[in-house]
Amino acid sequence: RLVREFVAQNNTSQIKHVIQILSQEFALSQHPHSRKGGLIGLAACSIALGKDSGLYLKELIEPVLTCFNDADSRLRYYACEALYNIVKVARGSVLPHFNVLFDGLSKLAADPDPNVKSGSELLDRLLKDIVTESNQFDLVGFIPLLRERIYSNNQYARQFIISWILVLESVPDINLLDYLPEILDGLFQILGDNSKEIRKMCEVALGEFLKEIKKNPSTVKFAEMANILVIHCQAADDLIQLTAMCWMREFIQLAGRVMLPYSSGILTAVLPCLSYDDRKKNIKEVANVCNQSLMKLVIPEDDEMDEAKQSMTLPAEPTSEESLSKPEAVSSGEPPHCGRSELDITALNQPLSFPCSSERIQVTLNLDGIVQVLDCHLHDTSIGMMTRIAVLKWLYHLYIKTPRKMFRHTDSLFPILLRTLSDESDEVILKDLEVLAEIASSPAGQTEGHGPSDGSDVRPGPVELHVPARAGQLSSSGAKGLECSPSTPTMNSYFYKFMINLLKRFSSERKLLETRGAFIIRQLCLLLNAENIFHSMADILLREEDLKFASTMVHTLNTILLTSSELFQLRNQLKDLKTPESRNLFCCLYRSWCHNPVTTVSLCFLTQNYKHAYDLIQKFGDLEVTVDFLTEVDKLVQLIECPIFTYLRLQLLDVKNNPYLIKALYGLLMLLPQSSAFQLLSHRLQCVPNPELMQTTDGTKPSTSFKRASASNIDYTELLQHFEKVQNKHLEARHQRAGRAEQLDRRVVL
Repeated sequence: RLVREFVAQNNTSQIKHVIQILSQEFALSQHPHSRKGGLIGLAACSIALGKDSGLYLKELIEPVLTCFNDADSRLRYYACEALYNIVKVARGSVLPHFNVLFDGLSKLAADPDPNVKSGSELLDRLLKDIVTESNQFDLVGFIPLLRERIYSNNQYARQFIISWILVLESVPDINLLDYLPEILDGLFQILGDNSKEIRKMCEVALGEFLKEIKKNPSTVKFAEMANILVIHCQAADDLIQLTAMCWMREFIQLAGRVMLPYSSGILTAVLPCLSYDDRKKNIKEVANVCNQSLMKLVIPEDDEMDEAKQSMTLPAEPTSEESLSKPEAVSSGEPPHCGRSELDITALNQPLSFPCSSERIQVTLNLDGIVQVLDCHLHDTSIGMMTRIAVLKWLYHLYIKTPRKMFRHTDSLFPILLRTLSDESDEVILKDLEVLAEIASSPAGQTEGHGPSDGSDVRPGPVELHVPARAGQLSSSGAKGLECSPSTPTMNSYFYKFMINLLKRFSSERKLLETRGAFIIRQLCLLLNAENIFHSMADILLREEDLKFASTMVHTLNTILLTSSELFQLRNQLKDLKTPESRNLFCCLYRSWCHNPVTTVSLCFLTQNYKHAYDLIQKFGDLEVTVDFLTEVDKLVQLIECPIFTYLRLQLLDVKNNPYLIKALYGLLMLLPQSSAFQLLSHRLQCVPNPELMQTTDGTKPSTSFKRASASNIDYTELLQHFEKVQNKHLEARHQRAGRAEQLDRRVVL
């Protein structure tokens, strides 16, 4: 009644005096009953003031908010009731004081007393109605407070925050999407709350934001939210990870190349998910879409040396002080981390700040960061098969789209790509071979500065093999057969390096040669030129110091040459020796095949050099005949009965024109003990017809359809001498090994 009288008299000083007395002497009194009276009095003043209460809101609200922190729950309830009446009268006039009201309410939302909490909910609903009706809400001033409060760990406070976000999101005049980067990290943290109800509310809020993003992608600050998604795509909580991955999928598809500067972070988050089992099938599927979509963003134009040609731009990325991680942070020189260990887990509980800079930068593909992440995943032996395959697909894609830039990284990638050939999965090895084949055949590998070293030492070093000099450089040494070094337009300088290092890998890891050697070489023959592969390997093996390995490797290559369907064309080329190239290939293969006597004979059979095959078998009498040697002869007899040597068996019909073929086969027969192979070859030779019976009835000469003259321009005498020289080396090496074994036995006895 007193305040109404003052209002009627327009006596503002007396009104302020009454409010001051109620505040200082009652509401802020030390006595609880006085505080209750003061709160009731302030509410009564507001009711009496009516529409004029807006002029005194600061004086009315502040003491009431102070009582929100009172230890007495009944006082907190009275304060809540008083503020409700004040706000109900003032309505829209309270909006300038919204932040302090929101701050006080957020504390009451977590109040342990149910009555206080109930009262705060009534006040909360009233305030939401006012904000919804008004078009004067200060969103810019409110966002810092929201960003701070969103990191609360209290369930009720989180529920309060989410409810307000949903309200603000539903108001047409309030564009909360502009400030989404400020609160997105906090929303994802709330998504991991233990309460199902809160998680559901947060899901709804994030879903609404994503709908808005899809409707208005041109206004979305994708770049400022990219790192937040990268963080939460690595979350341990399945719901957080799946939601963040779904957002990432939409961001990549909507923003396109704007996301390229964040590629390394995205790959760090996405690649491990590709190996998830069926328990996380949904995450795996979304991650796969993200991976494929990101890969499509890389285009041939990214290989341009002048990156200034890129025309697309995006907002400047956050500085390291303003965000959790910079895009392409791995390119700073520090090694990348493949897993979630790179994140400071405490940082996730702190508010993030992002600049709203108008500065523009160019969208460029920073390969350094991407390659380091891919390299890191290849080195990590704990990652799953699908992740390794995805990494290799990325490398292959980058070599196709941006070969010039990728060849800067080839020297660092080459060792791990070679080691990956020892992977347990055939699919991984196939993809790895595709990458290595692309490296070995890409024209970009011939550019200056990317080529191999020019050293003349072609021997394997203790760690890595260096690329030997080419044919012209090696010929000056006077070594036999070096003129056979392969050099074709389809292969670059990395091809020979690849062949050398592959053979070194087989030499150091014999199990790989035994279990996967044939598989690897056959696949390479499909991906690259088979003639070049055999030519270069033969050339390298010619100078191999480990004679036992050379013999084993030659045997492997010979088996592949004779039996693999992939090498049908190469066999036909060698069978006829019609061209200088085929004769050159034969000579190159022959010199290396001499490491294994039986394979040398089989090569002569393949190339129809039967007289030379017979001459070689004559030399076998001077060799040390071992069980392994006889086993290989046994296998050769089995091969002669295979479809590959059908033409050879048919040539047995022309006895007069193929005497050395028959002599060579009889020579093999004489080498064999009385075994199944002996019986097989003996039965075959018994089928050779009598020359007299093969005469035609009209007295003309027998058919010479199977006859083929020896290939010209081949010095068979020199080849035979080379064979003897190599076999003498093998004999000497065996004696040395036997001597060392004898010395070891003596030491054991002593």
